[in-house]
Amino acid sequence: MSAEMPVSDTTPPDQTAPIPPAPAPATTAGVSRAAVLVVVIALLVGALAGGALASATGLRVLPAAIGRAVAPTARTRDADAAIIDTVRRANDAQVQAFSSGDPSAMRATATAQHYDEMVRINDDLRNSGVTSIQLVSVRFGAVTVNGSTAQVATTETWRSMLADGTTDVSTDRNDYTLVLQNGTWLVDNDVQPDSASSGTGGTTPPGSRPIPQGQGIGARDTSSNWSGYAATGGTFTSVSGTWIVPQPSGTTSGVDATWVGIGGMTSTDLIQAGTQTMVSGRGGAQYEAWIELLPRSSQPVPLSVSPGDTVTVSITQQGDGRWLIAMRNDTTGRTYSTTVTYASSTSSAEWIQEAPSAGRRVIPLDDFGTLQFTKGSAVKDGKSASIRDAGGRAITMIDRTGRALARPSALGPDGASFTVTRA
Repeated sequence: MSAEMPVSDTTPPDQTAPIPPAPAPATTAGVSRAAVLVVVIALLVGALAGGALASATGLRVLPAAIGRAVAPTARTRDADAAIIDTVRRANDAQVQAFSSGDPSAMRATATAQHYDEMVRINDDLRNSGVTSIQLVSVRFGAVTVNGSTAQVATTETWRSMLADGTTDVSTDRNDYTLVLQNGTWLVDNDVQPDSASSGTGGTTPPGSRPIPQGQGIGARDTSSNWSGYAATGGTFTSVSGTWIVPQPSGTTSGVDATWVGIGGMTSTDLIQAGTQTMVSGRGGAQYEAWIELLPRSSQPVPLSVSPGDTVTVSITQQGDGRWLIAMRNDTTGRTYSTTVTYASSTSSAEWIQEAPSAGRRVIPLDDFGTLQFTKGSAVKDGKSASIRDAGGRAITMIDRTGRALARPSALGPDGASFTVTRA
């Protein structure tokens, strides 16, 4: 918080001569008027002197009633310090909870709903192959307090160690919202508004890789970051799908990623490929194609995509741990393919619209409207199958309160097509 520098009292001392007592009541009024005139002159001289001082020093001299900026009170400083301390302890608690596997350390600095969200985030990180997290640095911006609610922005750099020995370092702005409960400030929300626009050119934003929801999807058919269809209960050696790259509203920042994949539903492995849209919220958007082999980060590929393009992606096992990833922009006719070596559980197949994650957070989902999937198929237990024949189940993306964010339609008559609609 900043305050204007206090301005010292520059009013000159009264330079008028003493006024003699009035000799008689009849002259009292005239003497009083003279005294008033002298005082007015003195005030004018003082004002001129103040103006000269301002010209000479560059200081802005204000009327006495408003000329002194009020410095933050001790109470305000104490509140700011308590809010900053809560955010620091919340970050430390997340590191401790992730390291120990015991989330209870995060209860003291978070509301009940934010605590539940942080538990899910740590679980998502662990399921995606992250083995440790570390806060490298944090810078605090201004603190704003409005009654029992406060906001503070930070710039945080986090380092994540992955199971394959590589590291992922990301720097993001975090906008925290805190609430005062029983005299204690608690974190109620934390978003990263700039993560969607942190990439430049054709590169993927640092840490903005799709993270599987993993454990627990099948039980409720809901996810904090997936919407679409997924099939389990067999050995999946191929998956393919076609979709139209959406054109999100440019008024709200966010990200959406559309992909097909093998693994990830009941395991920590996942091989996937698709397209991604990053909306800055200032009218700009970036579109790219990418592949990812968890736990490694996603990598952009040299296939240009634009909103409205029809894209087809397939992932097919070749034998000896090799997989062919083939991508085609059906609108432009351009293609990209690569063969990678990857140890897959072949335990599931997915056709997904996702809110990717950045660092330790799920990036806000952009307003992508309605996404259309067609020609969804897989090879399950050696036989080609549509999404329906493969046993695909619908997954609805929900927020932390259980409200739907993106909902898939029922499968079409061909059992291979559906839409995902932003709620």
